[in-house]
Amino acid sequence: MTRTGRLYGGTLYDLATEEGLSEVFLEQLVQIRDLFREYPDYPRLLMEPSVPFSERAKLIDEAFGEGTEAYLVNLMKLLCEKGLLNEFSSCTEEFERRYDAAHGISRAEVVSAVPLTDGQREAMQQKLEKISGRQIRLHETVDPSVMGGVRIEIDGRRLDGTVQGRLEGVTRRLNEAVV
Repeated sequence: MTRTGRLYGGTLYDLATEEGLSEVFLEQLVQIRDLFREYPDYPRLLMEPSVPFSERAKLIDEAFGEGTEAYLVNLMKLLCEKGLLNEFSSCTEEFERRYDAAHGISRAEVVSAVPLTDGQREAMQQKLEKISGRQIRLHETVDPSVMGGVRIEIDGRRLDGTVQGRLEGVTRRLNEAVV
């Protein structure tokens, strides 16, 4: 996470808390971040210096003006004007981090070779909540190099049940035995 993301995301979280809109902001920030990831040409267009800022601001208003909190629209315009729109994701991460800390939510990074099914996701979340005693927010990543199984990072702990992790363990033990 960048310094800019921490600054803007943290300030936005403070504002959302004061206004009683933290849940709304969180939901909309994540939706916008996901849209930017799904359509990367759009944020690139908004950062294009050859397009006048007034046109870029108009594009933001047209895309997000209706149904999006005005504070978030203004944040996008500010980041766009300063050439920092690529920091939007980092701002969202800081907002999520602050929100999670304030609400006793732990973030679990789950890496698997294939996407989890809804049933697997729900079962994993329930199991992690039971083990940790906290509400869990899952963030999934698909990485075919793990070959199978899952790797979970939560609260600074790593639980590695992947084929890749097991192979690395076997290799490490073999190397120790040979030396």
